[in-house]
Amino acid sequence: MSVMGKPLLYSYWRSTCSWRVRIALNLKEIPYDIKPVSLIKGGGEQHSNEYRDINPMEQVPALVIDGHTLVESLNIMHYLEETRPHRPLMPQDVHKRAKVREICEVIASGIQPLQNLIVLVYVGEEKKKEWAQHWINRGFRAVEKLLSSCAGKYCVGDELTLADCCLIPQIFNARRFHVDLRPFPTILRIDRELENHPAFRAAHPSSQPDCPPEATK
Repeated sequence: MSVMGKPLLYSYWRSTCSWRVRIALNLKEIPYDIKPVSLIKGGGEQHSNEYRDINPMEQVPALVIDGHTLVESLNIMHYLEETRPHRPLMPQDVHKRAKVREICEVIASGIQPLQNLIVLVYVGEEKKKEWAQHWINRGFRAVEKLLSSCAGKYCVGDELTLADCCLIPQIFNARRFHVDLRPFPTILRIDRELENHPAFRAAHPSSQPDCPPEATK
């Protein structure tokens, strides 16, 4: 609990970075409120002066918790892990912890930013699908290789970790851009394992208060 009440998550329904944090909050059973920030309405509410004071990068998510405002999804998840160590999302084993961070970084640094909304707008409508497919395929080849040496039931062994919080939203984006996932059997297996998990289902874009009705059809 925040000293100011429930944590407040500034989120956009389809943002994979926001989604990661929603999963982590759910897995840790931390009650929170959501403040939707539309990335498209009126040119993007994230660019408003009001929101810029919350997140100078003009991106989601941002989390107000414990009297502080935190930005950047990996930073937020590590803060939750360090301040709410119950229901841990990082293994005790040092090597396994490194593997979790490795997978998180490949997704958060090597895949997601390259097919983020701001990049796709710059690339242009005609090229954005090809562009996104290229970088998601490149990143997933690396993730699939990494998983071959560390995956159990989930990304790293048989316990849920921050790596799973990062992977599942990125799979959604891969499907959104019609990436052929058949070359990535381990990624697909983990996705099937988690598709009906309550914490992941509650964090899904279709379950968010700002999800457009037409997106759930």
